[in-house]
Amino acid sequence: MSTRILRQIREAIEQLNPNDVRENAERRLTIRINAATSSGYAAIEDYLVPRTVSHKKRIEIVNFLLRAGDPGMPQRIDIDIYEEGLTPATGDGFVFSPSHPDRLVQDILERKQDYGLPLARLFPPFRKPVAERIIFNVSKENALFSVATAMPDLLPGLQLPWALPQAASDASVLTINQIRMAFLLAAASDRPVGYREQKAEIASIIAGALGWRALARQLVAKVPMGGGIVPKAGIAFAATYVEGLSLERLYRLGYGLTRSERKLAYGEALARGRQVAADIWDTLRRKRGEKMYRKAVTGPAQAD
Repeated sequence: MSTRILRQIREAIEQLNPNDVRENAERRLTIRINAATSSGYAAIEDYLVPRTVSHKKRIEIVNFLLRAGDPGMPQRIDIDIYEEGLTPATGDGFVFSPSHPDRLVQDILERKQDYGLPLARLFPPFRKPVAERIIFNVSKENALFSVATAMPDLLPGLQLPWALPQAASDASVLTINQIRMAFLLAAASDRPVGYREQKAEIASIIAGALGWRALARQLVAKVPMGGGIVPKAGIAFAATYVEGLSLERLYRLGYGLTRSERKLAYGEALARGRQVAADIWDTLRRKRGEKMYRKAVTGPAQAD
């Protein structure tokens, strides 16, 4: 890997603070449970905190779960969960159905997306859905940047969750965003977060960037007139997605994907990534056309 790319990665790493992820994951949430009977309370609590959770972890979680009517109830309730059959006092409540318990997780994540990381850290049922969202979103971000590099006029307005080094290459952006994904997945899995704590994973991500860069450059060189942009972005998506799958398994089970599993997952992710990249390409071309039209009609200053 060139010295230039390593320098870009180092510059971006200086802006990527794992403490931000850690603090987000450790935010205190107040979750109130509403039930008509003690068995109703127990059903919700047992779903959120399965028997496999350690005693030490249970003690920590108790501070976040409150039963309706408990003394000293805070005024602010972040998440209000109701036993099936009870009517939520407000439109912001969530219903737990014993026959479809996972719907509770889906509903909460749809309406309370910002709480995904702290919920996953505390409650096992949230971990896989939150991890899947993290993996897809970061993979899409990398595909977006890869496509946008073909349209330099759109790059200044591109929103990334960390500071972009000047003249950053695709490889450096993909790499640093995968490191950020590793922080998020570790936090969602209630694992230690940080450069030192995750040095093995980070080293593997940086080493893997070389292979992605070579493959992407080879592809673009073979396809004339910019036709390789969408396939290259598909590779960016797939490389990130497979890395995310391996990290999620590592934090959940203690080991990542095998080489054969990576190969199989990559083929599936590449097909999905190409579609995502094609959609991004169409959207950016449309925005670029609108921007050029506004410039022609109103002038450069007003178009921006």
